[in-house]
Amino acid sequence: MKKNIFLVLVILTGCGRFANKEQGQGGEQRIVCLSKQYNEIIFALGAEKELVAVDLSSTYPPEIKNLTTVGYHRALSAEGILSTNPTLIIHDNNVGPENVMKQLSDLKIPMKVFDTKGEDLLSTQKLITEMGQYFHKEKRADSLNQKLEQDMQRALSSAAASPNKPKVVVIHFGRAMNVYLTLTKNTTGGKMIEWAGGEIPLTGDRGMMQLSAEVIAQADPDVILLTDFGYDRLGTTEQIKSLPGVAGTKAERSGRIYRVEEHDLVYIGPRTGENVLKLQELINRDAPAK
Repeated sequence: MKKNIFLVLVILTGCGRFANKEQGQGGEQRIVCLSKQYNEIIFALGAEKELVAVDLSSTYPPEIKNLTTVGYHRALSAEGILSTNPTLIIHDNNVGPENVMKQLSDLKIPMKVFDTKGEDLLSTQKLITEMGQYFHKEKRADSLNQKLEQDMQRALSSAAASPNKPKVVVIHFGRAMNVYLTLTKNTTGGKMIEWAGGEIPLTGDRGMMQLSAEVIAQADPDVILLTDFGYDRLGTTEQIKSLPGVAGTKAERSGRIYRVEEHDLVYIGPRTGENVLKLQELINRDAPAK
């Protein structure tokens, strides 16, 4: 009964609140954006002024953490979003649950999904252009695309000229129970390792898989990269080196175990070329002479 009363109150207040998308202070927008890729582009464009809240997975740039979070993008609550008084919700269709999105739609809150998917380099450049036009930041969008292209050209040229092609395993999370959540070739991170001149020796139907310590040991990577999520929980490089499956690998013996930021590996954005160059330096660091 209480839940029904709350819903009626939300609908009654919502009808007035969202009837006009320009009802913020002074007519400004109050934007909630539920896509980590979109959010990075918004900040890169310098269009974040009207952003009031984001989803929990949006962690770049660092200043985005000053904004209100409204939950994980696939487990949203209407109450959390409504509490920010949004005049516009931007999302990439990878949001849920469905009943929450329907409730927000029924409240007539304007929503925006950009036409371009941004799933590869070319479409990401098109997405940056589209978002630049939407936010009236066309010149900045052009500059971002030029830098992305230049950085990628540098990375690919360097990779082609390198005699090294290190085997790289990327672990998102690992525990002493001998189960490792790892990236396969079928991920954006896997493609970035390839662009950097390395290779991921792990394959699978999914982008991220739980693999045993034995599988990691058999892959015998030259380099192990742990995302911040896993690295910070394990504590130190020495603890990581002692883990089953990691101990005894080429990476462990040579000390080539490094920390990387997860948000640099999970989607393509304006910094992807820059991030590939960083990966290139990392996976070739302290490489044995050929």
